Amino acid sequence: MNELFNKTKTFIFSKQRSIFSSAILLSGTIVLARFFGFFRYRVLASYFTKEQLDIFFASFRIPDLIFEILITGAFTSSFIPLFIKYQKNKKELNENISSIINFIILLMILTIAILFVWMHPLISFITPGFSKEKIELIVYYSRLLLLGQLPFLILGNFLTGIGQANKFFFLSAIAPVLYNVAIIITTVFFSSQLWLLAPVLGVIFGAFFLFVTQLPILTITEYTYLPIVKKSKSIIEFLRMVIPRTLTVMVAQLDATIDLTLTTILGAGSYTVFYLAQHLQLLPVSVIGVAFGQASLPYLSEIFLEKRTEEFKKIVIDSILNLLFLTIPIMSFFIFARTPLIRLFFGAQKFDWDATVQTAVTLSYFSLSLPFHAIYYFITRCFYAILDSRTPFYIGVATIIINALLSLIFIFIFKLPVWALAISFSISMTLNVIILTIILSYKLHGLAYKFMAIEIFKICVATFLSSVASYLTIKMLDKLILDTSRTINVFFLLVIAIFIYGLLYLFLSWVLDIKELYLITKLITKAKEYQKRFLEIYSEYE
Repeated sequence: MNELFNKTKTFIFSKQRSIFSSAILLSGTIVLARFFGFFRYRVLASYFTKEQLDIFFASFRIPDLIFEILITGAFTSSFIPLFIKYQKNKKELNENISSIINFIILLMILTIAILFVWMHPLISFITPGFSKEKIELIVYYSRLLLLGQLPFLILGNFLTGIGQANKFFFLSAIAPVLYNVAIIITTVFFSSQLWLLAPVLGVIFGAFFLFVTQLPILTITEYTYLPIVKKSKSIIEFLRMVIPRTLTVMVAQLDATIDLTLTTILGAGSYTVFYLAQHLQLLPVSVIGVAFGQASLPYLSEIFLEKRTEEFKKIVIDSILNLLFLTIPIMSFFIFARTPLIRLFFGAQKFDWDATVQTAVTLSYFSLSLPFHAIYYFITRCFYAILDSRTPFYIGVATIIINALLSLIFIFIFKLPVWALAISFSISMTLNVIILTIILSYKLHGLAYKFMAIEIFKICVATFLSSVASYLTIKMLDKLILDTSRTINVFFLLVIAIFIYGLLYLFLSWVLDIKELYLITKLITKAKEYQKRFLEIYSEYE
């Protein structure tokens, strides 16, 4: 039994040695977490109408805003590079990292206190289209999330950052699964008695589990937490990196809040349609883009510190092409298979046909920027690795302003429905990534544009031909063979379409000699390595 425990511990705390191994592990666990995440949405759609879910999703706006500012803004962009910088000196590491963490905790406590008091006028201001009854419920749930969810999420992300800086990804990636499971369980068993309070309590319990699950990370790193806030060079360096990134996140969150405000004006259920379509588009972005971005930052930071510029440039070129190879076909599939996808993920009892159609159309417009959205998480981390958070800030602010202006024009001048917000998002995200890539190319003295253009053209050709075949397959099966009024047949329809689409895309990639095809071989090899290690641990105990 001790041997089993030791081998399991070794497997869980194994350190990743490359971007690909890290990205594979992160992607696998994110897939698992996202599966439970969308199962959570389907459960919610089974117990609540889209009008009721407006209340639930809107309750996260203020807590999410604070989380994004303190973690995505003040923590993610600076923590890992600084951790790597000081990790060779244990005393400096403990003092500097503890000071940064405690500084953020103090900001969190102060912010929670202020927002708890001012929650009602804030919610009333950002949800002008909601009734007084809805606003009162959103205020109540928002305060619960602010006190119960936010602290554990922030503490959990401290542990995530420490784990990723040390290239330990397993616990940090598996923790969100428990978060989603808690929400599912409380909704299924307690929604009849507690109504929307049931999933809200599930969110709080899930955040607690997300934190507790990652506590063992502290036992396997060189870092020791100290209850200090010490004024030092690291704090000044931290603030210099943090301020532009935090301002970027604040502007982005303002944009997200404007989306909420506009959807409340568009009518009941519009925010749920927007929210669910956006989060389905985020599934491949998270599995591929976010995982790749998180996995790449420690390695890019090391390469930059060691001044290996050519290697840095090669990683950028290969990573962008690999991301496009994986995401361009997904973008196309999300567009032509949008309705069956929405029916599979959200087509529960209380999610009616009108909601399905609106969400499907909105998803297709979100998907237009899916490849760029995936690249965004990698390209911004390239700038963070070279300790430049100002450039993403300036570009981010400019494109977010464009997004907000387009949204206002589409809604108030052209009187377009909720899917117009997805169009403005796609335009601004595409502009953001193109401009950032051009600037990064300038900093690195070129990124082999001709080679990249040829590869991207071949990827688009393979995607188009595969999409036509898969779309015709869906139409034929839907009308002649499968009764898609049943969810199980929708599932089979999508499985068959994906199988044909994937095989044809890989075949055409081979015919067109797309270099990124060999990424698949590498992924399969790495997956076999993990399977072998897992079997070695447990086979002798069967």
